[in-house]
Amino acid sequence: MPSNFDPKESRLEDKVGEVREVVTVGAREARTAISDAAQHARETIDEKRSSWADKLDSTASTIRDRADDLSGGRRAQDLARGTASRLSGAADYVRTHDTGRMLGDIEATVRKNPGPALMVAAAFGFLLGRALRRA
Repeated sequence: MPSNFDPKESRLEDKVGEVREVVTVGAREARTAISDAAQHARETIDEKRSSWADKLDSTASTIRDRADDLSGGRRAQDLARGTASRLSGAADYVRTHDTGRMLGDIEATVRKNPGPALMVAAAFGFLLGRALRRA
């Protein structure tokens, strides 16, 4: 009975198996590296949350203190007080929500308002880049 064994086909299958193994290991290592980087980013953000919240509160306090001295009249003063109030609210939010919760809230907001979210993301990216560069 003739044999169907082809040595070239066997070597090809071996090579395909080797390539498959290399790709599988590479993908596993990439997933691990991405996961580690994401975890590091979360930890860094969580470490700096209190400091960022304090800065937001400080800015809000400065705006409140100087609101009555604005030359734009009552409307400018009310706008400044409203901004200070929003900054204080943001400070409280940053203090009380961990990174995972903030990311979930951001995702929900972006899904509801994609256009404005893009503009906010661009501004936030710019400010975050500057803050991290100084740190």
